[in-house]
Amino acid sequence: MKIISNNFLETQKIGKQLAKSFLSCKNKEAIVINLIGNLGSGKTTFVQGFASGLRIKKKILSPTFVILNKFKTKNRYFYHIDCYRLESVKEIKDLGFKEIIENPQNIILIEWGNKIKRILPKNTVKIKFNIFKKDKRIINYEEKDICSN
Repeated sequence: MKIISNNFLETQKIGKQLAKSFLSCKNKEAIVINLIGNLGSGKTTFVQGFASGLRIKKKILSPTFVILNKFKTKNRYFYHIDCYRLESVKEIKDLGFKEIIENPQNIILIEWGNKIKRILPKNTVKIKFNIFKKDKRIINYEEKDICSN
């Protein structure tokens, strides 16, 4: 599915709507979403909206330097991971990545996930962000029924 966002507020709204669709999922595995795009393409803005859709009140910043942030929702955990600064897959493994992706209560959004694509689960959803014009973004969302994995 291709979505055009005209500004950062629309990008946040798209993230919020997608998150709301996952709140009632009963999964056997974690929900893992790989956010792909260049710097400034809207990935973190999308995550901010997504977190809002999960009813997370804390300010969402990109975890570029800490790599991983964990938030508690009503009945799930939300992980925001940024692989931009990773030099090896081992770095994310050392943070307990395997355990995180195996827990069906987890929802995980990964910025720059292509850096660790060889260890991402098969059911990982890809969302691609492209800069279209100054404030406009093209968001390509891989349509999958990830609530039934």
